[in-house]
Amino acid sequence: MKVLHVAIMRFTRDTPEPVVLCQEADLSSFGFFEKSTVKQMLQFFSKTVVSRVKAGQRITIEQEQMKEYQVHCFVNSEGLAATTTCDKEYPARAAFNMLGQLMEQFGAACPGWQAEARAEACEFPALADALKRAQDPAAFDKIIKIQNDLDDTTAVLHQTIDNLLERGEKLDNLVERSDDLSKQSKMFYKQARKTNSCCVIS
Repeated sequence: MKVLHVAIMRFTRDTPEPVVLCQEADLSSFGFFEKSTVKQMLQFFSKTVVSRVKAGQRITIEQEQMKEYQVHCFVNSEGLAATTTCDKEYPARAAFNMLGQLMEQFGAACPGWQAEARAEACEFPALADALKRAQDPAAFDKIIKIQNDLDDTTAVLHQTIDNLLERGEKLDNLVERSDDLSKQSKMFYKQARKTNSCCVIS
């Protein structure tokens, strides 16, 4: 089981797109020349998910371009969001417990986050520690009841990234327009898309 990425973001009506306040990634399983591209893709997918999730909702999104991973996301009513990208074997309960704990800690450690518009402007050392500890999901399965709403009857929605997009919206177009992705990352996405489409058996 592997956790690749965790991020805290702000997304409200006054932000045209989610602001990544802080993020950490463990890309040790990727080659040196892949790491920059993979990190950009992880941030891009995480921001795309956050921008389309309703406040108070927790959701799990499968990534067709990185089929072995999925994004878990939670957005609270104040516009604070947290995401983590894990492999599909990683327990969703542990992932959401981690996100709930991180959001609570972040709100206390960075009280001015609501007005922050700069990317990665908030220092939050607990994020790197959480990513390291999260490699063992038991570390967060034991920390239950951090936020009561994570244990209520609200269902976790399971969708693909394409299901999350609005009607007429295409992920290919979002990738092409994205300022978060370099030309190399966009080529990586297109190649992954092409490879996956070739593997589909109808």
